[in-house]
Amino acid sequence: MLKRLSGFQAGVWVGVAASRLLGCLLGIGLLVGGVFCMPALAVDLVHQTATEVQVDLGNRANELKFVPNHLDFIAGQRYKLVLHNPSEQKHYFTAKDFADAIWSQKVEAGKVEVKGAIHELELKPGATAEWVFIPLKGGTYELHCSVPGHTEAGMTGDLAIAVE
Repeated sequence: MLKRLSGFQAGVWVGVAASRLLGCLLGIGLLVGGVFCMPALAVDLVHQTATEVQVDLGNRANELKFVPNHLDFIAGQRYKLVLHNPSEQKHYFTAKDFADAIWSQKVEAGKVEVKGAIHELELKPGATAEWVFIPLKGGTYELHCSVPGHTEAGMTGDLAIAVE
């Protein structure tokens, strides 16, 4: 059954529809009326081949470090960060501000795929996880392992996003 809209209601509906369309055309994701409009640019980026970057959390000698401890990314490019823990103890990949500056497509670990906001990953001994994302906001962000004592022992690094 169709409902007839008043002039005001029709104007509001057209305004909301136009703002969604404009947001998509400008590459801005919008949440309007419970509907998320994914920018066309982001949809194209999801199909872009991801550049693979590998990082070890610790090593077989149980040294508390990230290898490498500095990573460079470019805004608007798709990456697959492959995290591996070759040590005999658990480690965290903690980079909240970095995570806020990217769009996470997914994290895969074993037979599990996680989507949504991700700020920290825990890798148990021998574990591997893949984090697929697209950097959005330029800057340099802190990386650390939040296991007590690991940051203080030097298990830190930084993640830089360049905007070209």
